[in-house]
Amino acid sequence: MAGHVYPGITEDLTELVGDTPLLHLPQFESGYGTVLAKLEFFNPSSSVKDRTALSMVRAAERDARLAKGGTIVEATSGNTGISLAWLGGCSATA
Repeated sequence: MAGHVYPGITEDLTELVGDTPLLHLPQFESGYGTVLAKLEFFNPSSSVKDRTALSMVRAAERDARLAKGGTIVEATSGNTGISLAWLGGCSATA
């Protein structure tokens, strides 16, 4: 069915940002606590900065600083720039 989204299936990549899994690492525990690793590479662009970039874009849209089809400029060669470039290509945020 066109347009129908089944449970657990999305048509919007931005819905996959965050909610990344946690991995228990008992081999690094020494009896003082639990060690968990947040697997941010499960984000759509495999970047820890997907959450940050999505928040920045949504805030800019909400505050009318970024219009649909507008241009995103970020002076970086790091993960934030990669995430912003990915988001710029997503129709849900563009």
